[in-house]
Amino acid sequence: MTGLQTAALLLFLLSVTYIYRKADIKAAFAAAPTRHAIVNATALLLLFWLFRLQTSLGPDIHFLLVTALTLTLGFRLATLCATLCLLIVCAVGTVPWAMLGVHGITTILIPVGLTYTVYALSFHRIPRNFLVYIFLCAFIPAALVLGVSMLSLAGYYVLEGIYDTHAIIDNYLMIIPLMLFPEALLNGTAITLLVVYKPEWVYTFHDKFYFDD
Repeated sequence: MTGLQTAALLLFLLSVTYIYRKADIKAAFAAAPTRHAIVNATALLLLFWLFRLQTSLGPDIHFLLVTALTLTLGFRLATLCATLCLLIVCAVGTVPWAMLGVHGITTILIPVGLTYTVYALSFHRIPRNFLVYIFLCAFIPAALVLGVSMLSLAGYYVLEGIYDTHAIIDNYLMIIPLMLFPEALLNGTAITLLVVYKPEWVYTFHDKFYFDD
C-alpha cells in the first residue's frame, strides 16, 4: 500500500466513523419506510457497482447512482450504505483492498457530499417546486458528481503512475461526456419514480415543501 493509499484510507475511515457515530441507525431501521428504503437502495447500488466495464487499458467504468441514494436516504445513511457496498465489492475482488480509501473518497464522500450540498443550497436559496427538486437536485448533480468522481480517480491514477497519462485520457476521460447523460437520466428517473410511488422512502422530499402552497 502506497503512502497516498494509506492517507486516503485513514481519511475515509475517520470520516465514516464520525458519520456512523452521528447517525441514528436504530431509529432508521425502526421506521418501516426507512428500513425498506435502506434495503432496496443498498441492493440496487451494489448491483450497479458489481457490474462494471473492465478494460486492460484504463480504470473500470460504472454508473455511480450515488445522487439518487443520497436524496433517498440523506447524507449519513447514504454514506454508510455506500460504504457497505464498497466493502462487499472489495470482498469479492472487484476492487483491491488497497484501493478502499481512494474509492471511498472518490465514489462516496465526494459524490454524497456534493449531492447534498447542491440539494441544501437549492432548498434554501431557490423557490421550491417539484421540477426544481427533480432537475436541480437529481438530474444535474448526478452528472456533476460522476464527472468529478471520474476526474478525481483519474488524477489519482496519474499521480501514482498506475496508468499512462495518454491511456487515462484516451480510455477514461474521453468516456466521461458519454456517461454524463445516462447517469443523470438514471438518477433522475429513479428519484421521479420514488417521489411519485414511494414518497415516504425519500428522506429529502416532503409534499409540504414541494406541492403545498
